[in-house]
Amino acid sequence: MMKRMKYILLIGAVGLFTNACNKVLDVEAKGSYTSGNYWRNESDAVDGISGIYTLFLKEDYLGFVEYTYDNCSDDQYHAGDHPEDDLIEKFTFDASNPSLKLPWKWKYETINRADNALIYIPKITNIDPDVKNRCLGEAYFLRAFAYWRLALVYGEVPLVSEADVLAGNYNNPKSSVDSVHAQIESDLLKAADLLPEAYSAGRVNKGSAWGLLAKLYLYEDNLDKAIEFGTKVTTNTNYALAPTYAANFVAATSNNSEMLLNVQTTDGWGYSDFTTYHGPREWGGWNFFQPVKGLVDEFEAGDPRKDVCIMKPGDQIDIGTGIATYTASLSTTGYHYGKFTNWKSSGGLNYSLKYPLLRSADIYLVVAEAKIRKSGAGAGDAEINAIRKRASASLTPVSGAGMTALMHERRVELCGENERHQDLMRWDRAGLVNIVSIYGQPKLGSDGQVIEAARTFTKPRNYYFPLPQSEIDRSKGVLIQNSNYTN
Repeated sequence: MMKRMKYILLIGAVGLFTNACNKVLDVEAKGSYTSGNYWRNESDAVDGISGIYTLFLKEDYLGFVEYTYDNCSDDQYHAGDHPEDDLIEKFTFDASNPSLKLPWKWKYETINRADNALIYIPKITNIDPDVKNRCLGEAYFLRAFAYWRLALVYGEVPLVSEADVLAGNYNNPKSSVDSVHAQIESDLLKAADLLPEAYSAGRVNKGSAWGLLAKLYLYEDNLDKAIEFGTKVTTNTNYALAPTYAANFVAATSNNSEMLLNVQTTDGWGYSDFTTYHGPREWGGWNFFQPVKGLVDEFEAGDPRKDVCIMKPGDQIDIGTGIATYTASLSTTGYHYGKFTNWKSSGGLNYSLKYPLLRSADIYLVVAEAKIRKSGAGAGDAEINAIRKRASASLTPVSGAGMTALMHERRVELCGENERHQDLMRWDRAGLVNIVSIYGQPKLGSDGQVIEAARTFTKPRNYYFPLPQSEIDRSKGVLIQNSNYTN
């Protein structure tokens, strides 16, 4: 198996934290800091929040592993040389699978760091009030984001609050999905109140909180609230769509108003493995996450998003040192995601490409879906057409669009962004698609060859993944496995 690249992050905030199942530790870094002597002033507060964002760079979190879950979808093939990813794609995994274990740690590390910020920043007196509010808003948002990803993947998970940190209670039982969602909602509402409408690139703002709230409400079938909070994003110029679709996936312009949340990487510092995993091996990448024919064929003729998103046979690709011809032999499926790979003029992958975790375009389509499901076909036309017009003025506007058109637009607009599998499960729960039938079709390569045979999605078992067995063992009986995986 490939030896994964390791890296060291130097952050302003010292490590006061560990995962949620262990006691918070004091560690040595640039002197001796503890929770009692670190949070002294405005600089400490800002650096402490920066230390939460840096976790997004972790390979075993958003740098790679979280994206293996979308291998379950009908859009991509796992490729690469990690056998655990093959098991995820086939729904034959068990609770010991590394892809289920590794991100758990970093999500709870995020929660723990946010908890500490929420405990100690309110006590700082040597700080501008606006900066204090902003930092607290970021902590609330980042904690909510970690719980959001936990809830999507596992369903019922432990909650660890500021009170738990102060009391030293880290070995907590699972909370219901409703309780976890309520915590996310509460944190995001507080974040929206505290955050500024606009902030520096890569930092969350009110739009980030409103957008994630809209998604949360859509997953809860609270359509009115999804529309209410999503519209706060779609009608605010601070969160305007980028002028072109491609602008979101070019290093020089990947920080823009559309990016409600993205991962800040800079070539030479702040390294993330994300781009490496998506690139062709012959051109400096590791050959994972390959699109399949069904996704490529979903794009309409004349949709420029296809050329941005997909590298396909015959394409001429600028790999920095020259123009190379993409051939089907470069991958198992005959395709790669082009949207996540840029090259430097001097050669080599460009790690300054910021990759998205939440875009305004997603929220336009959240609002459209909520309107269609509430009021019927045509209710979401304005939002869908905004996305289509931004893609190309030559794309025919929709009229009277129903869920089929909405599903198409989400699939092509957000391909590869870790949304498709969750979308299909949401729609299946609502009775809008038959996910068993969809996943019962083989995945095909560019020549129509079978890349992945028909798979079996079992309801309700596969709506969530099992909790990591190692965490259950560590809890000594406090943490109980998801009921669908106990037989």
